[in-house]
Amino acid sequence: MNSIIKEFEGLSLKPYLCPAKVATIGYGNTMYEDGRKVTMSDAPITLERASSLFDSIHKDFEREVRKVVKSDLNANQLNALTSFVYNVGIGNFKSSTLLKKVNINPSDLSIKVEFAKWNKGGGKVLNGLVTRRKRESEIYFS
Repeated sequence: MNSIIKEFEGLSLKPYLCPAKVATIGYGNTMYEDGRKVTMSDAPITLERASSLFDSIHKDFEREVRKVVKSDLNANQLNALTSFVYNVGIGNFKSSTLLKKVNINPSDLSIKVEFAKWNKGGGKVLNGLVTRRKRESEIYFS
């Protein structure tokens, strides 16, 4: 699953602004392990540092998903939700209808619709997010 997140996030060793205009580095990281936000004036990082940062942040997101999901999940469901949260953030997930539906019935097919709703960046529908949500949904239900 890590490779899917990395594929969708892409890699930049220098800070850049994502479509939502948030400073980002590495594999889509908007913060460092210590909670400090990435800024556009941050120094470039190495590939090794990007991988280390990804591993740490990814584990944090998986832990957060496990905290808020009350239903039993299989590995694919956990992986799909972790990819989703890695992209949209735990705060957005906590208040989402997606989480509500997962907690009521993780097999509810309308969960596919909830994934698909999260297709915007900076207020615009982004083809990359449409593709990502479709893939996350497919993984969730596989």
